[in-house]
Amino acid sequence: MYNTGNISIRALLIFIDVYETQNFSVVARREGLSASQVSRIIHQLEDALGQQLFYRNTRAVIPTESSHLFISYARAIAGNIEDARRELDERSREPSGLIRLNAPVFFGQRHVAPCLPGLSRRYPRLNIELTLTDDYIDPHREAADVIFRIGPLTDSSFHARVFGRQRYHLAASPDYVAKQGAPTGPDDLAHHQCLVYRGSSGPNRWLLRQPGEEWVHYPITPLMSSNNAETLLIAALGGMGIVLFPDWLLGDKLKSGELIALLPERESAISTEPQNIAALYPHARHPPLNVRAVIDYYVEAFGSPLYWQTPQ
Repeated sequence: MYNTGNISIRALLIFIDVYETQNFSVVARREGLSASQVSRIIHQLEDALGQQLFYRNTRAVIPTESSHLFISYARAIAGNIEDARRELDERSREPSGLIRLNAPVFFGQRHVAPCLPGLSRRYPRLNIELTLTDDYIDPHREAADVIFRIGPLTDSSFHARVFGRQRYHLAASPDYVAKQGAPTGPDDLAHHQCLVYRGSSGPNRWLLRQPGEEWVHYPITPLMSSNNAETLLIAALGGMGIVLFPDWLLGDKLKSGELIALLPERESAISTEPQNIAALYPHARHPPLNVRAVIDYYVEAFGSPLYWQTPQ
């Protein structure tokens, strides 16, 4: 009975050298070993295989038929290991190969996808696969190397690189404010035309507070609700009503003046928990170069503060 689990890579490489030189002493000098050590390694390899690999006499080391058969496998294994070493060495110098990204739909469209041309120019050997979905992603099951996520960070089995904190704004178009006026306090929202996002768990709650105080829920009756944020944003831009959306969705509209921030002295949200914008990746002592490179690129691209945020 034999145990191939005892075969080491070093033993395979020494076997190949002995097969090619048919001399223990020559191999011993190359490896910085004694001839008896080389002989012992070959004996251990023979024991692991259950086959004699060499006939030995005082003048020569002669390969057996088993040795002639085994040499092709040993060379293939050694070649594969060298190929793997070379590829790993190349990857340690330059990101390359497939990188799989996952992001929420609208955030991915507005902020992940527009940065991809720059990422590709910086790392031309990367092959990028981007999946956009608002469904819950289990990082342990999904085939993704970097997952862009927005929300509280609760999964301790994954590393997270936080880009920044998501902030919300109440906003309406200048045309709406000119015709309907701006709310002077949160209670006024009940009398305004509100456009509300409706997710799988129902319509968003609108929460407001003075900085540092407790969140207060202000019930509203929507003039319109939708599960499509872009539709609600278009309606707000057209003067239909007030929206409560994250800064990454309407920050550019606030900067351009297409939308006006309402009740700016108050903080607004749809949840009492802090909402972080982060990149998740599996726990690893040394994260792959591709993962590190992509996350570092987006840290730079998003900036600090995040490029879409308006000053507070």
